[in-house]
Amino acid sequence: MVHSAYDCLELVPNFNGKIEAIESYGSKLLLGCSDGSLRIYAPENDSSDRSKPYVLEKNYTGFAKKPVVSMEVVESRELLLSLSESISFHRLSSLETIAVITKAKGANVFCWDDRRGFLCFGRQKRVCIFRHDGGRGFVEVKEFGVPDVVKSMSWCGENICLGFRREYVILNASNGALSEVFTSGRLAPPLVVPLPSGELLLGKENIGVFVDQNGKLIPEGRICWSEAPLEVVIQKPYAIALLPRFVEIRSLRQPYPLIQTIVLRNVRHICQSSNSVILALDNSIQGLFPVPLGAQIVQLTASGNFEEALSLCKLLPPEDSSLRAAKEGSIHMRYAHYLFDNGSYEDAMEHFLEAQVDITYVLSLYQSIVLPKTTIVHEPEKLDIERDASYLSSVSDDMEPSPSDENAALESKKTNHNMLMALIKYLQKKRGYFIEKATSEGTDEVVLDAVGDNFASYSRFRKANKGRGNVSVSSGAREMASILDTALLQALLLTGQSSAALELLRGVNYCDMKICEEILRKGNLNVALLELYKCKSLHRQALELLHKLVEESRSSQSEITQRFKPEDIVEYLKPLCGTDPILVLEFSMLVLESCPSQTIELFLSGNIPADMVNSYLKQHSPNMQARYLELMLAMNENAISGNLQNEMVNIYLSEVLEWHADLDAQQNWDEKTFTPTRKKLLSALEGISEYNPGALLKRLPQDALYEERAMLLGKMNQHELALSLYVHKLHVPELALSYCDRVYESTRQPSVKSSSNIYLLLMQIYLNPRKTTASFEMRIANLLSPQNAAISRASATSVKSRGGRNSKKIAEIEGAEDTKVSLSSTDSSRSDDDTDENEGGSTIMLDEVLDLLSRRWDRINGAQALKLLPRETKLQDLLSFLGPLLRKSSEMYRNCSVIRSLRQSESLQVKDELYSQRKGVVKITSDSTCSLCRKKIGTSVFAVYPNGSTLVHFVCFKDSQNMKAVSKGSQLRKRSN
Repeated sequence: MVHSAYDCLELVPNFNGKIEAIESYGSKLLLGCSDGSLRIYAPENDSSDRSKPYVLEKNYTGFAKKPVVSMEVVESRELLLSLSESISFHRLSSLETIAVITKAKGANVFCWDDRRGFLCFGRQKRVCIFRHDGGRGFVEVKEFGVPDVVKSMSWCGENICLGFRREYVILNASNGALSEVFTSGRLAPPLVVPLPSGELLLGKENIGVFVDQNGKLIPEGRICWSEAPLEVVIQKPYAIALLPRFVEIRSLRQPYPLIQTIVLRNVRHICQSSNSVILALDNSIQGLFPVPLGAQIVQLTASGNFEEALSLCKLLPPEDSSLRAAKEGSIHMRYAHYLFDNGSYEDAMEHFLEAQVDITYVLSLYQSIVLPKTTIVHEPEKLDIERDASYLSSVSDDMEPSPSDENAALESKKTNHNMLMALIKYLQKKRGYFIEKATSEGTDEVVLDAVGDNFASYSRFRKANKGRGNVSVSSGAREMASILDTALLQALLLTGQSSAALELLRGVNYCDMKICEEILRKGNLNVALLELYKCKSLHRQALELLHKLVEESRSSQSEITQRFKPEDIVEYLKPLCGTDPILVLEFSMLVLESCPSQTIELFLSGNIPADMVNSYLKQHSPNMQARYLELMLAMNENAISGNLQNEMVNIYLSEVLEWHADLDAQQNWDEKTFTPTRKKLLSALEGISEYNPGALLKRLPQDALYEERAMLLGKMNQHELALSLYVHKLHVPELALSYCDRVYESTRQPSVKSSSNIYLLLMQIYLNPRKTTASFEMRIANLLSPQNAAISRASATSVKSRGGRNSKKIAEIEGAEDTKVSLSSTDSSRSDDDTDENEGGSTIMLDEVLDLLSRRWDRINGAQALKLLPRETKLQDLLSFLGPLLRKSSEMYRNCSVIRSLRQSESLQVKDELYSQRKGVVKITSDSTCSLCRKKIGTSVFAVYPNGSTLVHFVCFKDSQNMKAVSKGSQLRKRSN
């Protein structure tokens, strides 16, 4: 789109002469004519306003012998270079000729490198390089031969770009190597134009090609002129080309659009000045003066050329930064609305970002987005655009749409999808800033409240609003963050990006609870709704929804895209164990039966008190109480307390008693029948110690469950009764032996009587006749009486609590009583046998006794065991007992003898060393001095330190010892104080 970038003004009217070259210096114009003269024009009255007509200031008629073909002003060195018959250097101030390069005679083109002071010119098929030495002289540097006559040239870094009649080449100024760039056009002469960036613009017919300093093409596009240009000058941001019929101005920004066309006939040369472009015509001089940037920006904006207007805004001077920002913001806004109206939604959002408008302004363009109520109001501009806010609604069933309507609906849906996608990108770019600001404001609020007077009220406010989703936000940043996140979530859902919506909800977000909950419920987006509840700390609502989804997944027979499992509830509850254990227990009951292991692991990993869990299970799920205690005990033996252990044993016992009552009523009870629950009970009674055996024993029936009774009696240290049950009720000697082994291994203490006499007690039970049932039951009843139970507990406690000499005495007394019982039973064994045979008809179990002696000979006191045996016992039957026992005794005797001999030998060695140490000799001479007082020992009493060489007076030694004692006493007093 064309606009006025330059104003054309006539500077020198009615020029009489033919201009061959033109240059500018400051406000002056230097015109080289065909007659070899140099005319200088300047504004009238030395005015800096170059738009006024210029007048002739000086005319150097003899400036050159031939026409001045080309000129260049070097302001940094105050030089003027002119190409006529040769190349000459003049002072700018006086135009005095200071140097003439005679070798340049016949040259047709030259170029100057101002940075290094290098001159390069082309003469016929030769290229020469000279260097300015800073004074009046020039030094030749290089000369290279080229394949053709040079038509155009320019320095490009360290190299030189040459334009021949048919091609462009890059000449290496160091070694003369040529590298081809591309061919030039046939209709127009080769044109090499340097750019301010150091790159080059090469002409090929009507196309300007950009190359770098090495001649490689730059893929940024091409300038396409209307015709092949004769000359081109660069004045940012435009390129001005002299065409045969007019002057064409194009932008240097892609796609290099046409900016302005100035129709002038017979333009011979074009020259760039400091702030204008000079045109030399046949009979006049014209000047192209740039229109002020502000006016150009207004033109471009009004005509809808926003990109070009924005590019010009960047050229405004730094002192107009506020004006620049205002203009850029206004242009971005208008450009954004233009792009939005024409369907370029993503580009529109980019310009809304650049304009830094409020997000509510952009969201007002989307009527389908529901926003939370806000105190921030931004009225949008009126737009000539109709948007379908209900594009997601389906077509009415009673209307049959025509094909054109269907196409229009499809196109509308596609358009709205593109609109929302652009909005998503816009919001995502803005989101980071608002989330960071909202989070920092929230942190500052908490810190201020914590150190201020209203800390208590803030805490009450936080507690009162805990778990609420729609807490009003007073912070502006958090309010804007809520608007942004709510809109972003809706846009993601409307475009089908459910996974992105989930990611948004899982991170830090400020979505409005009410709006988002309603949208997610209507869309049946349960996973996203769960995440919304979770991020808002509405855990009860989330768990209720999750339980509902689990039940639906379990009952539904159809294929569901996403099924929910009870394990999902367990995973949700894990982070809540430390903050809300009651809620965890409440909802864990729903999944305890379906996934008990994971639920128990949840209780353990969450460090929920076991007593709390047990009481909750006992109240709400008693059938899972034992399972919980089992799994908890299996996972962590130390995690279950004595109270819970007792609870678990009582649960097992209750189930076993019910099972026994059922079988007993059917008269099908068998003592050797074991169910899984009974096995668990026996295992618990054996492996667990923290329960009340007396209370459990009272619950057992009198004529059944003997093994359980025996274990409980064993826990009460009633070993005789327990072994009697194994032997005479259960008739399983192996269980009795195992019982003795457990007692022996668990109580291998010298102060405990049972550990060494338990096997002797079993022997007595084997050897003594079985008591009558009435007597046995009477002992059990007496044992379970409250008074005896208390006495037994007190005695057991006193025995355990006493230590040292008292406990040893008690053990000796009890051992003496056992020995007494054993001896009396041996003497009266025969009479007892006779009595038992008459009463119960039982015999001595001698085989079991002999088997016990042979298997546990190393744990039984041999002398006491022999005293218990009947007199008629054969010695041959005791070989398996006495053989290893005697061998062990002999071995111990030999070992003790060896040890005694070794100790005697060691004692003799020590005595010998002592005697040798006592033989030490200390020689006192007249030179021997005391190590403490430094005086000679003489005939005084002395002492020798253990090293044998340090001598001191005995008096000095005693004084030093007294001083050490005094210092130690003072230190002790200081510490006590």
